[in-house]
Amino acid sequence: MDSGDAWVEGPDGRRFWGRFGAAGLLVHDARRGILLQHRADWSHFGGTWGLPGGARHADETAVEGALREAAEEAAVPPDAVSVLFESVLDLGFWSYTTVVAAVTRPFEAHMADVESIELRWVPVEQVAELPLHPGFADSWPQLRARLGGLAD
Repeated sequence: MDSGDAWVEGPDGRRFWGRFGAAGLLVHDARRGILLQHRADWSHFGGTWGLPGGARHADETAVEGALREAAEEAAVPPDAVSVLFESVLDLGFWSYTTVVAAVTRPFEAHMADVESIELRWVPVEQVAELPLHPGFADSWPQLRARLGGLAD
């Protein structure tokens, strides 16, 4: 599979990771909360909290990419979650898809590569208290509302 590991530059000069776009997995456990990744200092927006995720491969769906990246970075077993919905930020030249999934069987996430300082289950009501990756911070209120609407 053709890796999408490369920067894409927008018309305004901003850079985005993923030649074919990027995707992240928002894992929700009803008991433990949201699985968050404290991003390595050397990474884009390092030191912030976000979702396990990254560049999609060529011909890889957003769901496939998010599940692959979460397994690579946080040891999330793809068969331990069920996809609930997707939320897409489409800039025309680049896109990021948040794949929201519910835990269907318990598992222990652990740092599976060098892209994390820490992984933590964070109660939904405490997510916004952390220094979040700017893109995740912008999308969190809508994602939280949609996630909460499923429990109603």
